[in-house]
Amino acid sequence: MSELRKDPATGRWIITGTRTESDFFDMLNNPKPIATEECFFCEGNEHLTLPEIYAVRNPGTARNGSGWQIRVVPSKSAVFTSDEQLVKIGYGIYDWMKNIGAHELIIETPQHIKNICDLSYDQITSILQVYKERMADLARDERFKYCLIFKNQRPKSPIRYGHAHSQLVALPFIPKLIKDEFSAAREYFSYKERCVYCDIVRQEQKERKRIVEENGDYISFVPYAAKFAFELCIIPKNHNSDYSKESAVSIANLANILKISLQKISRVLNDPPLSYVLHTAPYPRLVHGSWLTIEKDYHWHIEIYPQVSEIMGFELGSGVHIQPLLPEICAKMLKEAK
Repeated sequence: MSELRKDPATGRWIITGTRTESDFFDMLNNPKPIATEECFFCEGNEHLTLPEIYAVRNPGTARNGSGWQIRVVPSKSAVFTSDEQLVKIGYGIYDWMKNIGAHELIIETPQHIKNICDLSYDQITSILQVYKERMADLARDERFKYCLIFKNQRPKSPIRYGHAHSQLVALPFIPKLIKDEFSAAREYFSYKERCVYCDIVRQEQKERKRIVEENGDYISFVPYAAKFAFELCIIPKNHNSDYSKESAVSIANLANILKISLQKISRVLNDPPLSYVLHTAPYPRLVHGSWLTIEKDYHWHIEIYPQVSEIMGFELGSGVHIQPLLPEICAKMLKEAK
C-alpha cells in the first residue's frame, strides 16, 4: 500500500511505496520496452483500458465501445486509491495519510495522433471542456482539495505513450508548489491591492518583447524569469482565479492559442517532448481562511515546458534554474515561427 508522507522541514508531501523492492530492482536492472503491437488508446482497443468514466460519444454508440471522440479512463498505473476513507495520522513529528486520490487519463482522440497540436481547433476545444467537466465532477468528493491537469507528451516514446492524452489527478492536499503560488499572489495583493497576474498581463502587453501569440481572451508569452528555454505561459486577459468558470466562447479561444503555441514550439524545436500543467484555484469549499482573497489575487494559467535540458546538481540543490537563452530571444524565435 503506497503512502503520502509530509516532510516537516519543507512542508512538501511525497508519495512513497508504489513498488515492491523486487519490482523496483527488476525494472532498474532489466528495463523492458513498453511498446506493444496494439496501442491501448486507439479506437477499437477499448477493452485494453479500464472501463471509461466519461466520454464524448457519437449518438447511439455504446459505452466502452467504438464511436467516441474523447474518453476518460482510470490510469492503470495510478498510485492513488479512490475507494477508501481519508485517514490522517501523526507519527511523532511526522504526518502520514492514506494515498487517497483520483488519477484519470483523458484520451484526446480515437486516431493514433501523437501531438495535441495536430488535432483540430474543435477537438481541442472539446478536450478543454472535458477538463472542466471532470474537475467539476471530482469537486463533489469531500476528500479532495485540489485537482491538477497535466500532459506529458513524448512523441519519441514507445507506442503506448505515443497517443495524445492528458492526465488528471485529484489530491487530498494542495501541493506545496501550488501553495507557494497562492501565497506569493496573496502577498503581492496585500501590498499593492492588485492581482500580480493582471499586472504581468499589462506589463507584457506594454513591452511586447516576450508575447508569442495573442487573441481576444488570452496571451501566450515567455515568462520574464523563465526557468527553461522556450517555456511558455498562457493566461487569460480578464481576471479569473478558477478555470472552471471560463465560458464556452473563452475556451474556444483558449484552444486556438494553445494549438498555435504548441505548433510554434514544435516547429522551432523539431517536435520536442514537452509537458504542460494547468494551475487553478482550489475547490470553492476551501476558499476561506488563508485563501479567503484568492478570487481577487490569483489567476489561473497554463505553463508549457519543452524538455530541451536536464535539471542538474546546482538546480536541484539551490532551486535556482540556469536558463541559457534570454527569454526575449526565445520569444522572438517562437513568434516568428510560421
